Amino acid sequence: MKGMFLTLKLLCFTCILALVRPVPEKIPIGAIFTPHTEEQQSAFKYAIHLHNNNDSQARFKVEPVIEVLDSPDAFKMARSLCLQLHRGIFTLLAPATDPTYETIAAYTNTFHMPFLSPSLPQTSSNKPLLYAVSMKPQYLKAIVDVIKYYRWKSIIYLYDSDEGLLKLQHIFELTTDEYNLDVKIVKRISNATDANGFLRELENSDPESRKYIVLDCSSENGQTIIVNHVHDIYMGRRNYHFLLTSLVMDEYWKKEVQEFGAINITGFRIIQAQSPETTQFLSMWKTLNSSRWPGAGTEHISAAVALTYDGTKVILDAYSRLLKKKPDIFRNNFRRGEVYNNGSKGIDCRKIPVTPWEHGDKISHYFRKTDIRGITGNISFNDRGYRKNFSVDVIEMTMNTDMTKIASWSDVGGMELFAPKYKRTGASSGLEKNKTFIVTSILEEPYLMYKRADPGDILEGNDVFEGYCKDLADLIAEYLNINYSLRLVNDSAYGGQDPNSPVGWNGMVGELIRKEADIAIAPLTITSARERVIDFTKPFMSLGISIMIKKPMKKKPGVFSFMNPLSEEIWMCIIFAYVGVSVVLFLVSRFSPQEWRYEEHFMGANTSNDFSLYNSLWFSLGAFMQQGCDICPRSISGRIVGSVWWFFTLIIISSYTANLAAFLTVERMVTPINSADDLAKQTEVEYGTLMFSSTQEFFRRSKITVYSRMWEFMNSRKHVFVQSYEEGIRRVRESKGKYAFLMESTKNDYINERQPCDTMKVGRNLDAKGYGVATPLGSNIRDLLNLAVLSMKEKGDLARLENKWWYDRSECRNSDSKESTQNELTLSNVAGCFYILIGGLILAMVVALIEFCYKARLEAKRAKVSMLDAMKTKVRLSISGDPDRDNGRNPSVLERVTPTDGLTEQLHPNEHTDV
Repeated sequence: MKGMFLTLKLLCFTCILALVRPVPEKIPIGAIFTPHTEEQQSAFKYAIHLHNNNDSQARFKVEPVIEVLDSPDAFKMARSLCLQLHRGIFTLLAPATDPTYETIAAYTNTFHMPFLSPSLPQTSSNKPLLYAVSMKPQYLKAIVDVIKYYRWKSIIYLYDSDEGLLKLQHIFELTTDEYNLDVKIVKRISNATDANGFLRELENSDPESRKYIVLDCSSENGQTIIVNHVHDIYMGRRNYHFLLTSLVMDEYWKKEVQEFGAINITGFRIIQAQSPETTQFLSMWKTLNSSRWPGAGTEHISAAVALTYDGTKVILDAYSRLLKKKPDIFRNNFRRGEVYNNGSKGIDCRKIPVTPWEHGDKISHYFRKTDIRGITGNISFNDRGYRKNFSVDVIEMTMNTDMTKIASWSDVGGMELFAPKYKRTGASSGLEKNKTFIVTSILEEPYLMYKRADPGDILEGNDVFEGYCKDLADLIAEYLNINYSLRLVNDSAYGGQDPNSPVGWNGMVGELIRKEADIAIAPLTITSARERVIDFTKPFMSLGISIMIKKPMKKKPGVFSFMNPLSEEIWMCIIFAYVGVSVVLFLVSRFSPQEWRYEEHFMGANTSNDFSLYNSLWFSLGAFMQQGCDICPRSISGRIVGSVWWFFTLIIISSYTANLAAFLTVERMVTPINSADDLAKQTEVEYGTLMFSSTQEFFRRSKITVYSRMWEFMNSRKHVFVQSYEEGIRRVRESKGKYAFLMESTKNDYINERQPCDTMKVGRNLDAKGYGVATPLGSNIRDLLNLAVLSMKEKGDLARLENKWWYDRSECRNSDSKESTQNELTLSNVAGCFYILIGGLILAMVVALIEFCYKARLEAKRAKVSMLDAMKTKVRLSISGDPDRDNGRNPSVLERVTPTDGLTEQLHPNEHTDV
């Protein structure tokens, strides 16, 4: 009895100790993300959130320590790694791209930090990661096996990173001698535009051959390249086959690629779509609030998200197994809310000698012993930290088919082929005979309008309406040999998402979903959201977002319009040229003996020069004004100056006269806005769109800098949005040029041809989209409608209808649609004249100098003095105005000069002296 009592006391004491035992601290898990990885961050935090709130795994809690780099460069990665180590993280999760791989390898190897990466480079083996595991498997052999499966003998290899070139080298190493693979072109691309431009040049040079393109780039670039390719009417051909080496097929692909793509696409997918783990995760992921979990709330996830989520599960599973086996392993690492490592707080990356993470070896060992299943299938690792026993799906997508799994590739069994089950997106099974199809449409001028009946006529049925869509419906009915009944949509809406509607959509889209109508023929824009619920044919009309402004008043010539033919810089240069020519003419005339004259006056002999500074200015002005002058240069240098000045004035005056008539007689229209850039750079002219329209959605979602800036401007001024097209057009007409309306180009063109003819379209279209004939999903008439639209486009019927309802009925025929495009001349247009002028001036001065030196040499010989003294004397007397007299009949200048001895004065032999 006593022993039983002692046993009970011992049990109670043990229970009390268990109750007062402190709960373990939260294990800090570090994570470093690069820009634009919100979905991956949400997946990382959501996996930890599920773990921390799961009572069955209450053995430990986890604290995420997240840092986001603004750019993935090595320096910023090193700084973030030091910060994370100082905080005392137990494990690090981060992507290891080419720019940061070496830095991460150095830090994790040095400090024994367990590291998990969603995607390690597959070809970086110079510096292996000793404490890391990679969630992205190595499947280079799968790329080679797919090439062999298609029996490609030559490929075009496009890549966007250094890893892509290394990957090509490994592909060559994996190909055997029996299979000779020829790489015709290897090109590095910087972005999608660069790739599409290269493919367009390739198509122009060789349009007939089949092209097998291996595309190694990011998933974003890969999708953009494909979308741009299929949108290009000259590139969407069946002789293209793309093999995407990245895990692009896990991404959500726009339906327009399947709808418009006349090319084949093959890629790889790692997400196991049919697995219970994927189904469970997606059911929770799509219910998450996207404001709290950015990127969540959708039914699709990318490979990066799946690998990040599975990687976080690997970390949690490893710690769970470790703590289950050694519950007290981290007891000494938590002290007063701080993390300690070997007795010191955190890990100081600047401390020497280095103090590595004391549990790094043990944790990384448990990482590599992982054996679980996740979204990406079986997860286990080899001794180097790479996935093993994994499989990836080989996905093919061809014209008018959904994504189809054609094979499964594993590192153990290689490639296992499947019988492909292609699904036509719009398979037709024939039309019902004697059926009257219900065609829904909407009133919008000029697409559909009520027809005005002639006196005495009664309109019934389809004849009540007229317009572009009515004529299009008649052509389709004739082509397909069917009957139709045209009806207006009940709620007068095109079709948008409506939570109050039973099917979630209103307008014509809602009627098609509810099968209340068989066909919709209206200006209904093809969008990705509508494509998910209804089918469209090929576009019967192409359009885009355009700018409508009020037509500005024509600018009449002003009082000083005669100055307009030449720009201000040319007028200034002419003034400087005029002054410069006059000065040069004055100088060369002063130094040239031929410009001096000896004259006898009653007061005695005198010398004179016609080209004084005033006369030189007058001569230049007279020549410029195309007038004569009573003086002309007689020296060679002077005549050179005059000749080049006359040539210069000839060109200038001719150019001025040629443009003067146009500038004085043509009334030019000056538009303040010419493009979207002009709108974005100013705030005086407001601009807006139709509320809740596809145009507004385009600006809201656009990532182009100009359009994003325009959206910020419009969103900050809610009054710029309008409720209807009529309101927007009225604001343009009444705003006196202070409001621009962003609308669809077809509507813009039509309004500009209607009275009062005071609006105009400026700039190019901001985007490209189309109107299509719509049918319910899976309609048996959809393929036939598609062929009808294509046939009418090829025959020119659609172009004829557009001319009929837009331009043949124009009310602005007498308006001056062709505005003057005269531009003022700029300096670059007449620069040659100035070069000739400057060259002539320099030549004149050189000739004058040569002439001066030659004369000085002759005088020095005759006077028997040095040439330097002769030149000095001529310069002094040229400035003072007493040069030589012509032909030796007058005293020589040098003979008047007192010799150096100062005793005698030499005179000319013919000169008589009074005694």
